[in-house]
Amino acid sequence: MENQHIIVRVATPDDIHYSKTITDEMEASAKARGTGIAKRSPAYVELKMQEGKAVIALTETGDWVGFCYIEAWGHGKFVANSGLIVNPAFRGHGVAKSIKHKIFELSREMYPESKIFGLTTGLAVMKINSELGYEPVTYSELTDDEEFWKGCRSCVNFDILTSKQRKNCLCTAMLYDPAEKLKEAEERAMADAKAKEEAAAAAAQPVNQLSVTAAGQIHHEKRRRRFKGNIKLYERWLRFKRFVLLNSKKEGGATGTRKKFFLF
Repeated sequence: MENQHIIVRVATPDDIHYSKTITDEMEASAKARGTGIAKRSPAYVELKMQEGKAVIALTETGDWVGFCYIEAWGHGKFVANSGLIVNPAFRGHGVAKSIKHKIFELSREMYPESKIFGLTTGLAVMKINSELGYEPVTYSELTDDEEFWKGCRSCVNFDILTSKQRKNCLCTAMLYDPAEKLKEAEERAMADAKAKEEAAAAAAQPVNQLSVTAAGQIHHEKRRRRFKGNIKLYERWLRFKRFVLLNSKKEGGATGTRKKFFLF
């Protein structure tokens, strides 16, 4: 983080006096972006602090800088890092990235087997998620917990979500699957071990004997969906998505009867 005078830590009950400031900024930020996030009350934010399921950023003098919290869905099968917000006065200093990394670590510690997911319209958040190992997915891969989707009702784009039968909206869905990451790590370890064995065997052969080493083999790996390093491509995709969905809303109303677009 650029500003070394900002402390990012797990929130405690002693931080509840920041709750009203946090929820006010959440609402103001959503209105400024023209998109929406699930509206939360100060009491809800205070509950997350009391449960130890939130991360807060403060200056050394105690000024509020940023916040994020954990929500569990589907009986703990899914976890969301929600409500990420940074004080406008401290934006552009890497605070969001530090908070995202801290809340991700906390989520993995508290829910080691859960899939971690998020919905976002922000390119910066998408980039951070990608660095953490999230991958873009369709909405069908997220939790089907009705309580989670009820939280979208306060979003200004809720009618778009419902008109698309909850299969698409302006937000991009991203998912971190610990089971898949473990499998990938095991496959990489096996591939590395095999490569070392083949390299050692090749080195033991006579110089004039033709041999094919691991370096000469073609390994077909699983095609990944992550877009790390391709943020500009996704910026164009988001602009197109926003154009299509918003125009569908304008021309066909909430049900989108005049035009149909299939994005997934």
